[in-house]
Parts: sequence; structure tokens; C-alpha cells
Amino acid sequence: MRVGLVCPYDLGKPGGVQAQVLGLAVALREIGEETMVLAPGLPDGIDGVDLGGTVSFPANGSMVPLSIDPRVSTDLKRAAEEVDLLHVHEPLMPFVSLTSLRAGKPVVATFHAAPGALGTGFYSILRSGIRKVMGPNLRRVTAVSATAAAPLPEALDIAIVPNGIDVAAFHGEAERVPGRVTFLGRDESRKGLDLLLEAWPRVVDEVDGAELVVMGASRDREDVTWMGRVEHEAKIQMLTSSSVHVAPNLGGESFGIVLVEAMAAGTPVLASDLPSFREVAGDAARYFATGDADQLGLGLVSLLTSPKSRELMSTRGSARASVFDWGEIASAYRSIYEDALS
Repeated sequence: MRVGLVCPYDLGKPGGVQAQVLGLAVALREIGEETMVLAPGLPDGIDGVDLGGTVSFPANGSMVPLSIDPRVSTDLKRAAEEVDLLHVHEPLMPFVSLTSLRAGKPVVATFHAAPGALGTGFYSILRSGIRKVMGPNLRRVTAVSATAAAPLPEALDIAIVPNGIDVAAFHGEAERVPGRVTFLGRDESRKGLDLLLEAWPRVVDEVDGAELVVMGASRDREDVTWMGRVEHEAKIQMLTSSSVHVAPNLGGESFGIVLVEAMAAGTPVLASDLPSFREVAGDAARYFATGDADQLGLGLVSLLTSPKSRELMSTRGSARASVFDWGEIASAYRSIYEDALS
């Protein structure tokens, strides 16, 4: 079958949904399916249709790069003629996703985000009519987690298909650096970087050789190694050399792909006690009260001074990460596509 993967966000800019759409396109081809990516900012070398430029809007504590040009409708409908089915990510986002729902082909829709209070209220208003809004071509609905699915009406019969990674790519050979702690995320308040920086002096005082490496952000603070935006290979190398990876996020998370990547690298994870994080990592991670800098600091000290605990968590995390391998995720989606077409 030939699947059109629709993303409303600019693929040339970093983001979780963008990474998942591009990763799924590769994974589906590896199991024998044809794919066409339909999105703004299509990177060179990707088979698909570039839907033009975007404008960034604030949403859920981040900036989302969306196309607001209604003329994308013409390009989408033309592209839809070349596929058997459209897999529409974030189906209620304008204009790309909403337009693709009515492009004349069967639709599988995937919800990614934890919508927050405003989004939850919007879903509540639409509850009785959301199928009508999503159009007559809708065949199946999925969400990446129970957190992402929670605000949606049960009548949509939502299947949970988690996000994926190439697990084998994270099996690096880098030597673990004692005391090294890594953080990966954009410099946005909900990612919890300020909380981590508040907790860090305690770690330095109590753990000899403690080192904090921040990927995804840059600031002027000399007791931290700032890497800014990192390429995929550099990220893997840093995760596999880390003694602990910390995810101090404050909320607004529907999944936690960074936890999966760290677990795949065999790195123990200390994370905020968010429902979506527990859903992803289970007992393979340790948790602290969300927003509590004291507990965060204590948790880091405890792990950095306990090699046996880190070894146990590394084993559990590696096993847990295998569930999220792209081969598993692509096969699950193929089954849903076949069901939708039948």
C-alpha cells in the first residue's frame, strides 16, 4: 500500500511530532510499504510534497510552526490522488491536517499532544460532534499514550500506538563517565531546566566529579557544559557516556521520547512524576515529585553514589526500550492501515 503521512508542523524545525513522522516514513519503507510525506518544510531527500512556509504560534508552553496558507488544500488534494490512505498527525491542527481530513481518501488520525486546559475544554465542547468535524473519511483513531487519549471521547475507539525510536542506534560503546548527568530539551519553562539548575549545587557539593551536560539549550553559567542544539549522533554519544539522565519536566508532556532514548542507551533515568512518564518508563526509571528541586537533588545524589542501583536500572531500561523500537511501531500501524482500508 502507499501511505501519505501528513504533518501540520514544519519538518525543517525541531519537534517531537516532526521526528516521529520522518521516523515512521523510514520504518514503513523498511517493512515494505511505500510512503509519501506531506508537510511544510519538507527536507531534501524525503519523498513527498513540500507544503510551503510556516508561522510560529505559542501553544502548550512551546512555539508550533504551522502553515496558515489555505492554498495548501489544492496541493494536498492533488497529492492524495497518489496514495491509498492518509495518516494524519494532529488532525485538528490548521490548515494542513484539517484540510487533509477531507482530501477524499481514507484517514487514520493520530493525536500526539497533551492538550492542556484550553485544548481539553475545546475537546469537551466538540465531544458529541468530533466525528463530524473530522469528516466522513475517518476510519481509525490512534494516540501516542493514554495521556494524549484521555480528553478525547471514547466513541472514537482510540488505539494506543506509542512513539518509536531506532533502539539499536542507541547501543553505543562510549565509556560511562562517573558523575556525568545529562539533560536534553528545548529551553522552555515546562522542560524544567531552571528546576535542574536550582538543584545542581547540592549535587556538586555531595558528589565528587559531578558534571552536568545540557543538550538543546545554551546559557551563561560556568558550572554547566552547554551543547546547544545537537545532531543525532552527538546525542547518542552523550547519552551512552552519561551516568544518569534527568527529565525534570513540569508538565504538558503526552509521552517522553527522551526517556526512551536514554533507556535504549542503557542510561538510568530520573524523571518528574508525570503520568505520561510513568506510562513510558514504568519501573525502569526513578521519579521525584514534579517541581520539587530538593527531591530532584536528592535523587541525583542517590543514583550517582549507588553503582548497583544504576546497573539494575540500566538493565530494566534496556528491556523496556525494546517495546518502542520502530519495527514494532511500524508493524502496529500497518495493521491499523489494513483495517482502515478493509
